[in-house]
Amino acid sequence: MTGRVGAAAARLVAALAVLALLVGAWWVTTRTPTGGPGPGVAASSSPTRAESADPASGLSWVSLAELPPEASATLAEIKAGPPFPTRKDGSVFGNFEGLLPKRASGYYREFTVPTPGEDDRGARRIVTGGPDYGAANEEYYYTGDHYASFERIRP
Repeated sequence: MTGRVGAAAARLVAALAVLALLVGAWWVTTRTPTGGPGPGVAASSSPTRAESADPASGLSWVSLAELPPEASATLAEIKAGPPFPTRKDGSVFGNFEGLLPKRASGYYREFTVPTPGEDDRGARRIVTGGPDYGAANEEYYYTGDHYASFERIRP
């Protein structure tokens, strides 16, 4: 008789353990990472990711004022057109990292944003997207880490 009671108790403990796991999984999946309201609950009026990201690329927006001061000078040079101060400026950017929206080859061009104290081109670039050099371009992206990440420059 103790064998049957022991087996029944073991089944009950196993069932309770499964139930506890299911409740725990439900709790983890229905709460938000910030501890804010869960699904279906109205959030605060703070900006959403969609408002702070470019809808075409999914990249974060950045204003020119938030970039290093040299980026403003580089953007002015881009809009003025060639000749550019660095030999490789205006060369085709291949987007091999795939971080920018997919476009035909030649759509993107890269330009150096000088880094004070660097004796080479450094890591900072503005990548443009559009039909040609200069003001005709409609897309401007900034990378401060040599193409590991990008931000879309807000027009």
